[in-house]
Amino acid sequence: MTALYSPGRKGPGEPSFLDGAVAVCIDQSERSGNLLPHALAVTGPGVPATLVHVLDAGRAKTRRADPIEWELLRREARETLERLADAAGQNIDADLIEGRAAEQICRWARDHAAELVVLGTCGDDEPSTSHLGKTARDVIDSASVSILLVPPTASGTVPVRYHRILVPLDGSSAAESVIPHAIRIAEAHDAALLLVHVASSPELTEIGPAEAEDIELCERLVGRNERVARLYMDRLKARVAQHGIDVQALVLRGDVRSQLIQIITRDDVDLVVLSSKGRSNRNDVPYGSVTSYLMTRVAAPILVVRARPVLAMQRRPVASHYAEARLPSRAIS
Repeated sequence: MTALYSPGRKGPGEPSFLDGAVAVCIDQSERSGNLLPHALAVTGPGVPATLVHVLDAGRAKTRRADPIEWELLRREARETLERLADAAGQNIDADLIEGRAAEQICRWARDHAAELVVLGTCGDDEPSTSHLGKTARDVIDSASVSILLVPPTASGTVPVRYHRILVPLDGSSAAESVIPHAIRIAEAHDAALLLVHVASSPELTEIGPAEAEDIELCERLVGRNERVARLYMDRLKARVAQHGIDVQALVLRGDVRSQLIQIITRDDVDLVVLSSKGRSNRNDVPYGSVTSYLMTRVAAPILVVRARPVLAMQRRPVASHYAEARLPSRAIS
């Protein structure tokens, strides 16, 4: 079985997932203990991870004006940071910051050139049944970095091991560009990869019931899309299989969002890896509609990869894993 990656250890030709810092954003809840193991499970060797705790005066149980009680809160936060860092069994930095949580997390990520922010889906004063809390939402909307969302139900064992990783694909180069990251994580965990494409029905302008020829046209279009998607997915499956990874490629029909949620639940997926944007690639929103939907509903850890600028990616040496996936602006060969 392939050994898990750990910071400071790297085999021949193994690419790191990130070149920048990683912010693991914790609070006082017991659920925060799950975040660092998942951060280390996806980042790869040698990536500097920092535990970031924000003392939020606006959400504290005591007024900031009382210096004694505020100092007690500060001391309690430091103890939490030290406990979680010690539990990791390796050198982990820690920063204790004061201010508004989402604002300070985004500022830390910007000041430290972070490439990944790890967040719990809900904070210490939010119910565990909440799919996405306010702090997580605000950071997701504002931070221009990749995001790892960890739900409270996710395993907190050390080390975390993934068994089944799902990669949703819509045929775009942006969606496909996350495959190298999924390959690296799958290799590190000896996990299976599940590549999924959903062929949705095209929308037709309708005034009244659809006519027979309209229904036939839709069926022809969906059938055509399914045939093209199978060829595309078979080609990707063959490339991934060259790395000795157990990989499955599925082409489904129906609503993209509901089909993905269903397969994540049905197949016990324990990590979802996807691009922040897919085929639409709109510049006026930080995330595509499917990615936004999954971030608020998936009950498994979800890694949302923000694409780097293409020129920067082209300047950086490319390992063999990365040579097989399209950059976000390129067509498949």
